[in-house]
Amino acid sequence: MKRTILQPRFKDSEHFINFWTKGNGKQLLEFSGAEVSFTDFDKFAPYFYHTDEVGDQVVKDVYFKKTFYEASKEIEGYIRNGISAQDDVPESIKQLFLQTQNIPDWLDRELIKRGAELCMRSNLDSLISLRDYCLMGGYDYAYLNKPLIATEALKKGAVKRLSETLDFWINVTRYNALDIHQKGYEFAIKTRLIHSYARLSIRKHYHNWDTENWGEPINSWDMMATYIGFSLVFMHSLHKLGNTISAEEEKGLFHLWKYVGYLLGIPENLLPNDKQEATQYFYLWTSIQPPADEDSVLLAHSLLNESLINPALKYQFQRRNLRYLHICCTWFLLDDEVCHRLQIPEVSNKKAFPLIKRTLNKIYDRLVSREARIRKGNTSQLKVLSDYHAIVQNSNFH
Repeated sequence: MKRTILQPRFKDSEHFINFWTKGNGKQLLEFSGAEVSFTDFDKFAPYFYHTDEVGDQVVKDVYFKKTFYEASKEIEGYIRNGISAQDDVPESIKQLFLQTQNIPDWLDRELIKRGAELCMRSNLDSLISLRDYCLMGGYDYAYLNKPLIATEALKKGAVKRLSETLDFWINVTRYNALDIHQKGYEFAIKTRLIHSYARLSIRKHYHNWDTENWGEPINSWDMMATYIGFSLVFMHSLHKLGNTISAEEEKGLFHLWKYVGYLLGIPENLLPNDKQEATQYFYLWTSIQPPADEDSVLLAHSLLNESLINPALKYQFQRRNLRYLHICCTWFLLDDEVCHRLQIPEVSNKKAFPLIKRTLNKIYDRLVSREARIRKGNTSQLKVLSDYHAIVQNSNFH
């Protein structure tokens, strides 16, 4: 059966129009100064049905022929020791590692360093942004969430999902993390193969997958949107929380995620270089996404209630207070229409905490040196990650 040509099917829908004329989309346009149109839609649309074939073949050649433990150890060996064209390994392994070991001509290590420093010096604001804007806001896109539902993310729970997201984000945003064989490089390769493993499993076991409407599972266009979340949306969130961002840091953040995307097998022409390109790319992608559905609401509430079941805080009143603060930040960072669709609870004085935080951030930026903020942010973020590691590894929690 021949597939129909993808159209910007929701461009005249109320949720799309409101987002770009009243909501966060309008803010992104003002923040980036981008001019958007549908002129390039046909250049991007094919990627809705495009996937990482090299990663998929590696999974077929390694993971599907051995135990998961054996396959993982084998891949770790390739990551840490490298691959040459003469090695006696499956052709897919050569393709993947010769690509990721090849440093693209455009790579600028100094820019990557600046991007990493922005991530670190933003301290806990980075984690608030990832959770309450990037992750929560992503749940408003119904088709984007279908792989999560198909792989039973709700059963695994928000604590596990947050831990995995944080593990990946922190490990790719430290100094020199993306150098070949280093920790961030390792996380990028492993994440790429996890995506392939999940995609092949969905194709095999999830018989109700609607490729026509939802695209291929974990397709390249959805991957682009996800990584725009880590760059454009993340940076917009920091801005809303009162953080100052230099032009060099801004360029660095996009450069960092462009390289992470390259390692993950996302086609290079889908990886934006700046906030103008990112906003235009995101505009086109949102035109094929319907608003939140029942699955979206379930995912959103699983994330909201994570604070209540997370044993990092000992007492229930502390957990309830943390949940309240995250709800306040969600209402502050996302527009009201999205919050209503995701059924985010109404709470009293919901603007107080974010507004106080924004004011304190402006003062903190003026009084404390950039180097001290980078050190402090790195320490704080690693502490949160350590707490999550301890929780997930606790068999009683599982």
